[in-house]
Amino acid sequence: MIETRKHTPSGRDEKPVFYMDRSVWLLPLIFVFIMWFVYWAEVFSGGDFGKYGILPRHLKGLRGILLSPFLHTNLKHLYNNTIPLIVLMMMLRYFYRNLSTAVLMYGIPLTGFITWLIGRPSYHIGASGVIYLLVGFIFFSGVFRKYYRLVAMSLLVVFLYGGMIWYIFPVKSKISWEGHLAGFLTGLFLAVKYRYHPPYPETYHFERTEFDELFDEEGNFHLPDEENGDETNAL
Repeated sequence: MIETRKHTPSGRDEKPVFYMDRSVWLLPLIFVFIMWFVYWAEVFSGGDFGKYGILPRHLKGLRGILLSPFLHTNLKHLYNNTIPLIVLMMMLRYFYRNLSTAVLMYGIPLTGFITWLIGRPSYHIGASGVIYLLVGFIFFSGVFRKYYRLVAMSLLVVFLYGGMIWYIFPVKSKISWEGHLAGFLTGLFLAVKYRYHPPYPETYHFERTEFDELFDEEGNFHLPDEENGDETNAL
């Protein structure tokens, strides 16, 4: 596909209006690829990788804090986690570029550790905890910041995944509601912790696109008044 870029007098080529960095889609695809690779490795080897999951309050269960997101019981379990994980990780990376690494680096181990503390004495596996972590962070972070774009993203998350909220309660015996609750609370905690941190790197004037000019420094939408050059707020 050929993309067009504006040529500026300074000789710089501006980024397209809707520019998506490669890491926005590459990171979630790598994460999901590892999940599927581990599942098929388990199937072809005939082994039981579930024993590497989180086993609450047992020392050997601590290894599951990092390993459990890549372990799944069956294809349905794996598929149900794949699409939400790709969508939510892309949202996180695109709208919270400055914070995405910290959210995943601290959020995944913290979610696993809380599950290890509060979980039932059985193996807890699957990426659902990470999904609830992302849902919690994206929703609450947008609300706390009161940025139109980020609040809109929070509402979209509620529309897509609002029904998931019931699964942080023990509604089904074979579902790790403890892992879901741990992820959701971790997302809330990180949203509070990073509520004053900028969600994306500072953009210099010569780097801004026509799309960026429609938003002020706080992320609120506005339209320029062509007659007097003033900015007019729009609802």
